[in-house]
Amino acid sequence: MKPRSGAVLVLTLFAGLAAAGPVRAQDKAQDKDAAAAQTCEVPSYLLATESTLPKVAEAVKNARPLTVLVVGSRSSTILSSESSAYPARLQAALKEKLPTIPINLSVELQSGKTAEEVDAGLVKLVEAKRPTLVIWQTGTVDAMRSVDPDDFRGAIDNGVAALQNAGTDVVLVNLQYSPRTETMISAPPYLDNMKVVAQQHSVPLFDRFAIMRHWNDAGDFDLFGSFHGTDMAKRVHACLGRALSKFVLDAARLDPAQQN
Repeated sequence: MKPRSGAVLVLTLFAGLAAAGPVRAQDKAQDKDAAAAQTCEVPSYLLATESTLPKVAEAVKNARPLTVLVVGSRSSTILSSESSAYPARLQAALKEKLPTIPINLSVELQSGKTAEEVDAGLVKLVEAKRPTLVIWQTGTVDAMRSVDPDDFRGAIDNGVAALQNAGTDVVLVNLQYSPRTETMISAPPYLDNMKVVAQQHSVPLFDRFAIMRHWNDAGDFDLFGSFHGTDMAKRVHACLGRALSKFVLDAARLDPAQQN
């Protein structure tokens, strides 16, 4: 099933696609977001995980470079402002917390691809990049295309297994949240299947969907509003980068002394 154009617009919102609208309304929304985004706190339960990242922990313990590969989609970018996208903000936050450890981060965009389509090239990416950690962001395209949830789960399962067999840690990142898409796509089957696979393989799942929904409900960001631009995207990505850095370091079970 082809996605509605409205769903495409909303789901790619934070990729830096600015919606046009009256300047006054847009400025008002941005002023509100600017004040609220200073907090964008994440409840501890949304960053808690029983799964660990032993490769990350080993690299930090032995003062070796920490190499991170983000396998993402359009929502992991901001057009014309890659330094403001969440992968770059993640790298900056990790450098701040681990000042003595070289942090190498690269992004492999898989725009418009389903999990199954991305799965086919994951091992080659790992062989080329030799990462300590792979952060695999997925689910949005599958939900938009209404891919069979069982097929989606199978693709994630195969991909995670292949990554682990290749010797890298894995963090899964699920869909981004927007209240305007809830009537356009059905996210729960894909969210649930990612949780199942994460539990089966004991890999941490960064619940981007629940975190962004919390920010929307708490008033940190108005994700329902019609007027969104690059400025808001930058603030959301900054918050995601900080939250993801904390998630990664906590999952590595590092001692406080190992962090700045």
